[in-house]
Amino acid sequence: MSVVVVSAGLSVPSSTRLLGERLAAAATGQAPADVRVIELRDLAVDIAHNFTSGFPAPALADAMDAVTGADGLIVVTPVFSASYSGLFKSFFDVLGVRDREALAGKPVLIAATGGTPRHSLVLDHALRPLFAHLRAVVVPTGVYAASQDWGDKGLDARIERAAGELAALTGALSAASGSADGDADTGAGGGADAGAGGGAIGVTRGGAAGDKFDARNVVPFEEQLAALRSAG
Repeated sequence: MSVVVVSAGLSVPSSTRLLGERLAAAATGQAPADVRVIELRDLAVDIAHNFTSGFPAPALADAMDAVTGADGLIVVTPVFSASYSGLFKSFFDVLGVRDREALAGKPVLIAATGGTPRHSLVLDHALRPLFAHLRAVVVPTGVYAASQDWGDKGLDARIERAAGELAALTGALSAASGSADGDADTGAGGGADAGAGGGAIGVTRGGAAGDKFDARNVVPFEEQLAALRSAG
């Protein structure tokens, strides 16, 4: 399992990076992993240039490749104006422009740091919607660390719980992906249903055994809606 930590901390040392490293250590303690920490502070100029030129510098391209190729992602931002930082959002903006599917199906653990507990809702009101839009799979437990939380057992417990969820989700998705690849390899050489473009899949729930669903016969929702409007 490979884990990438994306930290948007600005100071050195950074409590934002510290939180990301603690989450990674907790996750890798439950499953073997390679961990890489990406400091967005070091890529700020490259991110700005990417917006104007449309091309990433080598360091930024390497960071985006690492995020895209990771099995699991830990993202941590300081809170600015009750939301994630502009640097944090800009990185995922340029990543999305480069590859809209970069985070699709990827397990993501969201975390944030702030000076007061009053900003803890940033996890559910800003970070979770952002990564849902990017089609990532966000673990149920997010971790927010206010200044007074450091050294508190409550923060330790949240870190362990969230890291455990990330490790379990990453392992489950990897196993499911491996099983699906094996099934595809097994079915590729035989059976009429396995050939002919592979458009049909077996129905295991909500239909009779042996029924087939052909993705090529699906009518897009926009066309169905237009037909209903014209009929009305």
